[in-house]
Amino acid sequence: MKGKIQPKTLPGFMELLPNEQILFNKMRAIIQESYEQYGFVPLDTPIIEDANVLLAKAGGETEKQIYRFEKGDTDLALRFDLTVPLAKYVTEYYDKLSFPFKRYQIGKVYRGEKPQRGRYREFYQCDVDIIGDGELSIINDAEIPSIIYNTFKKLGFDDFTICINNRKILNGLFSSLKLEDISSEILRIIDKIEKIGKEEVKKELLVLMPEKKANVIIKFLGIGGNNEEKIKELENMQINNEIFNEGIKEIKEVSKFIEIFGVPEENYKIDLSIARGLDYYTGTVYETFLNQYKNLGSICSGGRYDNLTEFYTDRKMPGVGISIGLSRLFFQLIDNKIISATEETIAEVLIISMTDDCEMCAKVAAKLREKGINVQINIEQQKIGKKFKYANNINANYVIIIGDEEIKNNVITLKDMNSGEQNTITLDETIKILQKNKK
Repeated sequence: MKGKIQPKTLPGFMELLPNEQILFNKMRAIIQESYEQYGFVPLDTPIIEDANVLLAKAGGETEKQIYRFEKGDTDLALRFDLTVPLAKYVTEYYDKLSFPFKRYQIGKVYRGEKPQRGRYREFYQCDVDIIGDGELSIINDAEIPSIIYNTFKKLGFDDFTICINNRKILNGLFSSLKLEDISSEILRIIDKIEKIGKEEVKKELLVLMPEKKANVIIKFLGIGGNNEEKIKELENMQINNEIFNEGIKEIKEVSKFIEIFGVPEENYKIDLSIARGLDYYTGTVYETFLNQYKNLGSICSGGRYDNLTEFYTDRKMPGVGISIGLSRLFFQLIDNKIISATEETIAEVLIISMTDDCEMCAKVAAKLREKGINVQINIEQQKIGKKFKYANNINANYVIIIGDEEIKNNVITLKDMNSGEQNTITLDETIKILQKNKK
């Protein structure tokens, strides 16, 4: 006789209990609602893509992490982010889209990296991007922090900071120091400053350059004050570099419009250490932190890129966008007890049958659902005590009890499970109470 197979979930894949899934879905719905409030249209690209299309820009560690396989003669791969599929999409459907093209996408992506606590091989990303045709106003870069602010306020957070910088300032500084050939390496080092500190950053910089140049970069990173003061300090450096000065001009404009878009100054700041290690960011960059939980790292990041579609077309299509890694964020918030999953059901009411005649239970359930009330029905042949234990286990707010007397008199018994109050009333009266107290 063949033995039973032990059920198990693969490492690096998230599975949630019902109460956790309810909370996860609510967070996802809030993010979607926030994105749509800004006029972004939904997009859902395939999880499986032609490997040659998907890997056009991939290389190094990214390519090693991609799930790739063959089906017949077709070389396939699972998407590893939502940005490359977006690049493919806007190129393929260019003639059918209106620009600037504003889209959001919430979906699973796949990376075959070593699974760690809170890091997954399959995880949800929540992206918004604005894509231009030829050019894209810098004011779009200022609307992105407004989206971040609105989204995290809706999620219930108040104490967070959106950090902004501009890669042109950094690149211009490196150019003025004649370090542009190693700018990518410098940016990757600077990107670690929150984790390892200035002294360790300087040590790593000294491997690449003379101490005099490293000191200039460290001094630049130490520019302090409020946003306005930082911009003045940058201007006072009087660096004769076109890219550097263009970056100052852009961050000045972005900072001005972030305030106009309604983001309070306590929720955003210019942070010259924010670099974003990915090569394709070319202008404004963002990182978002919960102030009391800096150890979580950035909870939302992104930036401006000018070369989104360079591997698919010669047409210039600049863009700006952000991404929330929802699976990782959810795990961290739960693990650090910042949020808790308390809801065991999405039903407003549980109907319990006290008799073998379940016809009235079914009719009441149908009527309540018709009125927009979420209903769960328990018609199992169980003792009443077990049914109420089930109601307590799922944290039902209300229980409708239907027995022989209720059927005879065409009424129902409604019990408030929080107060313990119980009344025998008509269905219409029940509907009014449940609609008034709807979740």
